[in-house]
Amino acid sequence: MTRRFLATLVVAGLVAASCGSDDDAAPAIDAPADSAAPATDAPSDTAAPETDDVSTDDAEFPVTIEHKFGATTIDAEPERVVSIGYNEHDFLLALGVVPVALRDWYGEQPNSVWPWAQDELGDATPDVLPVTELNFEQIAALQPDLITGVWSGISDSDYELLSAIAPTVAQPDTYEDYGTPWQEQTLILGRATGREAEARAIVDELDAKFAAARDAHPEWIGQTASVAFVTEEGPGAYTSQDTRSRIMQDLGFVIPEINDSGGDGSFYLEMSPEDITPLDVDVLVWVAGAFEAIDGILNQLPTRPALTAVQEGREIFAGIELSGAFSHGSPLSLDYALEALVPEIEAAADGDPSTPVPSAVEVGAVDAPADDAATAAGAAWATVFDSTVAFADKAPHLADAEALEETIEAYAAAGDGFDGISLVPTDVVIDGEAAEVTYDVNFGANPAYTDQIGSIELVDGVWTVSRDEFCSFMASARVGCP
Repeated sequence: MTRRFLATLVVAGLVAASCGSDDDAAPAIDAPADSAAPATDAPSDTAAPETDDVSTDDAEFPVTIEHKFGATTIDAEPERVVSIGYNEHDFLLALGVVPVALRDWYGEQPNSVWPWAQDELGDATPDVLPVTELNFEQIAALQPDLITGVWSGISDSDYELLSAIAPTVAQPDTYEDYGTPWQEQTLILGRATGREAEARAIVDELDAKFAAARDAHPEWIGQTASVAFVTEEGPGAYTSQDTRSRIMQDLGFVIPEINDSGGDGSFYLEMSPEDITPLDVDVLVWVAGAFEAIDGILNQLPTRPALTAVQEGREIFAGIELSGAFSHGSPLSLDYALEALVPEIEAAADGDPSTPVPSAVEVGAVDAPADDAATAAGAAWATVFDSTVAFADKAPHLADAEALEETIEAYAAAGDGFDGISLVPTDVVIDGEAAEVTYDVNFGANPAYTDQIGSIELVDGVWTVSRDEFCSFMASARVGCP
């Protein structure tokens, strides 16, 4: 699996991908591809996690599911499901199925499960499979009765090895790898686990939410949109079959044909930093996430300012959680993504720079309107001093952020003992390129100290907390700066 591939599959700049070449084969094991499952000396200690009390009385087994490698028959309702698709556990959890193992992807989330799916995971602690090569012996030791890999990108040789361990459901042959629509992925997994009716209900409910968004914004129908990224190897845009692009299509947008010109099997179009004209669309969504990716977009694409999309304020910068929700494209994450994305699209699709996109203001891609400067300064202040906010979201608004990363981690840990520490602005007074912030210190939702005073400065168009200001409060929180 190549560095470019993983960095693109994940989210630009959010994970350190494994090294390799385009010719990397599936991991070799001693047994031939047509052998039986690798033997284990004893059953795995991992017990089958409890699933939600979802009725499967109407489920009929055996069921046969066709896919790109043939067809898989599942004889009975599975009890030990191993999920090898990067986003697959989200779908299973939505269906009330807690897998005994799931595939790591990115983000360093607890049990590799993002916030929107934590309630469905509950207290379960599934095994976490590596993001890179599959460990077939590890999977066999789990003694699964079903392996799901609709969004795994597995090869034919991978499938042969996996299907010798347990019935394995792979991606349909009608789509590119990682291109199965979320609706179809939900229904496939519903059939495989005996929860087809529940899957249909989930799809219908979420489809209705997309339809409501389209109905509320008829002007979006037929507008062009691209979902783009920047890695250390350059910019790119996802194809029309990619999960992220499908979400935009579900909202009525059209993905330009050029995005699909990257070659057979590719789920993104590579571009040169000197020519990103394919990104001149009505709505341009940057799957940015990490601070390094935002810096790459703003400072390492010399022709970006010439795009009409930039000049008309049509860019959206998806932060870590929105990028994660957008990229997972699951029933659980899409609820979050829609709530966060729709207001951003409203501001971008109108092509009016006087109604700036909130995320573009936050990252410094555009200036806040004069009457919104206080709001932007207050939002930056709150972001920096909220112990629950990720480092990557704080970094654009904190001077010398990289040198303070360990301090921020320690502050987050300290805040956990108080249900979070936050500095909530109650008043912001702008004075040129500086602002005085009056704020309350909250432990959880409760104010502990009120009417405190701090300052924040406008640096290169971005409201930024100085190192001295930040470290002064850290000292009061008994968290030292280096």
